[in-house]
Amino acid sequence: MTTIDQIRDNFELLEDWDDRYRYVIELGRTLEPMPEAEHSAANKVNGCVSQVWLSKQIDRSGDAPRVKYLGDSDAHIVRGLVAIVLSLYSGRTPQEILATDAIAVFDEFGFRDHLTPQRSNGLRSMVERIKTDAKEALAEAS
Repeated sequence: MTTIDQIRDNFELLEDWDDRYRYVIELGRTLEPMPEAEHSAANKVNGCVSQVWLSKQIDRSGDAPRVKYLGDSDAHIVRGLVAIVLSLYSGRTPQEILATDAIAVFDEFGFRDHLTPQRSNGLRSMVERIKTDAKEALAEAS
């Protein structure tokens, strides 16, 4: 998976938004495939215009639990946005997830000015879902 720092570096190299959109779509193609069984109502993210699924797994093998995700969408650009969200959050501890401000990262990339309001709402819905998962994982651990 591409790291958020690699994505940030690549975004800085791409000045034209058509190139940035192509890059986001390319990131979506790098997502680990999500098994069809994971495309369930329980994994569907509400609040997204396109269909988005996030499947979580809690890894308790280390000192602190880590929340890992698979993600998918039926729209190419949204699939790329899922890849960016997962680069920020997947494999992190619940505390790291709750401390990470994804909206600030999206603003840094310029998405506020270059995504439709519906896509921006979908991004927020994905982030809210992951933060809710992190809160639940913390509650289960205590």
